[in-house]
Amino acid sequence: MPKRFRPSVDMSRDGIRASCLAEESVLIRNLAAVTALDATDRAAISRHAARLVEQVRTSGRAGRMEAFLAEYGLSTKEGVALMCLAEAMLRVPDARTVDELIRDKITPHDWAAHVGDSGSILVNASTWALMLTGRILDDDEEGVAGTLHALVRRLGEPVVRTAVGRAMADMGAQFVLGETIESAIERGARVSDQGCTHSFDMLGEAARTERDAERYLAAYDAAISAIARAARDDEVRNNPGISVKLSALHPRYERSQAKTMLPEMAERLLPLALAAAKAGIGLNIDAEEADRLDLSLDVTERVLASPLLAGWDGFGVVVQAYGRRAMPTIDWLYDLSARLDRRIMVRLVKGAYWDTEIKRAQVLGLKDYPVFTRKAHTDISFLAGARRLLAMKDRIYPQFATHNAHSVAAILHMADGDRASFEFQRLHGMGDALHEVIRHAEGTRCRIYAPVGTHKDLLAYLVRRLLENGANSSFVHQIVDSSVTAEEIARDPVAAPESSGFAPTPALPQPSEIFAPRLNSKGWDIADPLDLAMIDAGRKPFQAPFQWDAEPLSPCKHVGQARTVINPADPNDIVGHIVETHPDRVEGCVTAAMDAQPDWESLGAPKRAEILRRVADRYEANAFEAFALLAREAGKTLIDSVAEMREAVDFLRY
Repeated sequence: MPKRFRPSVDMSRDGIRASCLAEESVLIRNLAAVTALDATDRAAISRHAARLVEQVRTSGRAGRMEAFLAEYGLSTKEGVALMCLAEAMLRVPDARTVDELIRDKITPHDWAAHVGDSGSILVNASTWALMLTGRILDDDEEGVAGTLHALVRRLGEPVVRTAVGRAMADMGAQFVLGETIESAIERGARVSDQGCTHSFDMLGEAARTERDAERYLAAYDAAISAIARAARDDEVRNNPGISVKLSALHPRYERSQAKTMLPEMAERLLPLALAAAKAGIGLNIDAEEADRLDLSLDVTERVLASPLLAGWDGFGVVVQAYGRRAMPTIDWLYDLSARLDRRIMVRLVKGAYWDTEIKRAQVLGLKDYPVFTRKAHTDISFLAGARRLLAMKDRIYPQFATHNAHSVAAILHMADGDRASFEFQRLHGMGDALHEVIRHAEGTRCRIYAPVGTHKDLLAYLVRRLLENGANSSFVHQIVDSSVTAEEIARDPVAAPESSGFAPTPALPQPSEIFAPRLNSKGWDIADPLDLAMIDAGRKPFQAPFQWDAEPLSPCKHVGQARTVINPADPNDIVGHIVETHPDRVEGCVTAAMDAQPDWESLGAPKRAEILRRVADRYEANAFEAFALLAREAGKTLIDSVAEMREAVDFLRY
């Protein structure tokens, strides 16, 4: 029986929330300590990882994704063109625009330079098709040749359009197990017979309407029934499972709708969990964007607390290591499982929405980012999470999703000979060789994350995976790049950050500095319970019966009848009283402003700018009072009040 984990940290939900935008260098320094790997350990892990890289390279079994990225990484113009084409084709409404899009993305690029460079038949076939398509579409030549090419282009557009669409679909199909759950199970049977099982993911975007949610719910239910027929073992961890996106189950999966959404979401998820429990399979709650993490934990607690799920070890949660809340989330999940007397699964992944999280934090004007800004910091967080999960095996079955040889070697080292109480996971079409090398050498458990979906859905999935792994620094990209040595790929992720004091990357300014030297306006995240609590506390002194009194400034000031201002949402709420300028005084006000203009100009631009910046600072310092006034006087929602405040501040600073 595994020893019980003894926590020495804050396992409360507020502890998780407080980590969301915590200082990166402090968090990473602490996480590096949590890994509990000294210099000797780290050197041994790097040597093991380098051997794994060499074994993968000599095996000749580089996966489809690795082969594709080796030829068309995001560092090549052709690779970027393919990504743009694939992503844009999802949004093109008509055939004519598709034709223009293909001309724009295919014609200008040097596809011929890639012919025969790859050892993959798939990649070379795609290269020939794209090169020939580009030649057909290139009608810039003069004379007879140009006329013939133009004619072929005009007559061949439907053929070209169909061919490119089919080529994109064929590429996507390499990374999606099947268009239906039945075909995916059938196609995956051969791999299952060899000792690997699957976790099926039903591709699709979030529900926008209640009808969407009903359709996705039915699809999940049908998928669980189909997977149940393929589950032949008494133990959940040996059977295939399913991943569920909460955003597919409810169209209003957001903080503003939490009061009604949470009970409805739990009512929809519980029957799926019960069906999975009855079938003896696992059900994982997929990780999504950072602003939904807190809500997903609310749903997890509500559903897992059901006494109907007692005795089932298949409820799982996905944790993204790039998030600054990853470690306290793991600790909270352990505490929850102990309080409810459950055994659960936790799938630890690196993270899939990094660019979205960075942009959102910048747009909202947050004080920091909810994700780590360096790839090495995410790797350290992953190792710290792995160390923690391996100490929690009395309540948690760890699932480590990675295609990185160093991460794999580190987990094997930290597991200290144990190979049965955790599993490695990979994406279908990626990391095949590495995981096969590990499985045969170490006898580890293996699970393949297998997307299931139609042509339209799989294209979106393909683009996400290529963007996620297409950078030169990604392990998937480097492992087939012979110019990068095995030792470079297997380097210790702690060493470089440690030497720089675990500082965030200087290449990415803080959200407040993106308009430097001008300061970005301060934002509030209304999806964050701590920000909401702060705003509520700040507005409280200005709620009814508090009232404002306002009157014109001199020389427009006069004695007149004050008008009562009523809250449009509450006739009993008197917001305050205002004395409005009399029409007879308007001309005098304008004259006074014109007379003051020379003095204002004489201050000089630096002084005027400093005054405007001080006004902006005063606005932000009194934001909570403004939010209360905007809501009570104008009936504005909180999100509108925040937007109005930020617009005013940005305008002053600009």
